[in-house]
Amino acid sequence: MRFLSITAALVLAAGALLPGAATVDAYPLDGYEYTGISRLEGFRLAQEGKVRGQKVPVGAMLTRQEVDIRLTDRKNFEIPPDNPKFLSQIRNLLGREENRYGVAVLDLTDPENPRYAGHRDKAMYNPGSVSKIMVGLGLFQALADAYPDDPAARHKILKTTQVVADEFILSDHHKIPLWEPGDNRIRYRSLQKGDSANLYTYLDWMFSASSNAAAAMNQRELLLIKRFGQAYPLEAAAIDAFFQETPKGELSALLSEALHRPADRNGLDSEDLRQGGFFTWRGKQKVPGKNSYANARSLMDYLVKMEKGTLVDEFSSRELKRFLYMTQRRIRYASSPALRESAVYFKSGSLYKCREEAGFSCGKYKGNVYNMMNSMAIVESPYHDPPLYYMAVIMSNVLRKNSAVEHQTLGTRIHRLIESFHRPAKTAD
Repeated sequence: MRFLSITAALVLAAGALLPGAATVDAYPLDGYEYTGISRLEGFRLAQEGKVRGQKVPVGAMLTRQEVDIRLTDRKNFEIPPDNPKFLSQIRNLLGREENRYGVAVLDLTDPENPRYAGHRDKAMYNPGSVSKIMVGLGLFQALADAYPDDPAARHKILKTTQVVADEFILSDHHKIPLWEPGDNRIRYRSLQKGDSANLYTYLDWMFSASSNAAAAMNQRELLLIKRFGQAYPLEAAAIDAFFQETPKGELSALLSEALHRPADRNGLDSEDLRQGGFFTWRGKQKVPGKNSYANARSLMDYLVKMEKGTLVDEFSSRELKRFLYMTQRRIRYASSPALRESAVYFKSGSLYKCREEAGFSCGKYKGNVYNMMNSMAIVESPYHDPPLYYMAVIMSNVLRKNSAVEHQTLGTRIHRLIESFHRPAKTAD
């Protein structure tokens, strides 16, 4: 197992970011030519001062080649049983609200002696936007089924297929980053009907900006790839005809097969990790689905299989990890100042609801009916001696507290705990 160094170490972060910020961007910044994701070039130029945009943390400056899956030589690796002391330490970090958390932490810094703690890691939660990882898995599985021995053909589909937003995007408030060559700044707005970009870009918008509209378009494309295989992509008229003429029951069955079956095929359990339906209300109308749920252990299983290169295959696992790589604003768990110099691969999701309550003021991520916040992260810290490498999944329903801040605090505490296990190596005088 190797650990690649972070490049461009002189690029420094421009101040701490608010944990409740709405946008986070993924995929390595040098990936424009490979993917056609135009905002990557805009963000890269912003680091050189040529485009108006934020500077990024040191940990966000890995190249595409450096963002790699790291357990390919350990295909037989299995998550070890709970380490009793580690589990006790994790529970102590949670405090009096420990029964409102589901937590899984896996320390792989010393690969010969991995350490795992799972606190209520089988407790089920609504995963919110975290389950967009299952849309990504489904799409890469469908592409692999269409081109089983040809990753180059799959890459070509991802880069050259133009997707035009239609009514499936209705309705979503998340803003997406937009930049075209010649622009002097990066713009942000919601996805609109008629917006055209390649499939790579729609995946980036789904993972990075967590756009529900982009997720719905990816789900639409997933159904088309699943049904038409190598005949994909289709003309707009053929797409419209397919969704208008196919009975809803048949579309629902196809959606279930496209989203749920890949979990089981890749060694996960669709009874523990499931995205049930579309991410937009119009998508749900056109293609009825089911409920979504997950637990911390199932998300940890996903991360481990991705690192081993066994989510579909190594090409797919590597691309999925690149989509999780944070290259701009860090939020919630990942906004911990302790992670500033670390490479972070991250997805989060939240759902909260309030009702009137004497003495309580409702706020964002601060529900008193439910207040779910979910975070999954891989952290690589090459500047630590020895370099740290661990995974953490936090699922919570802590009422009346700002869950974004709670997760940020946990991010710091878990990182410091992992650091304490691996003290810097002593050098001889």
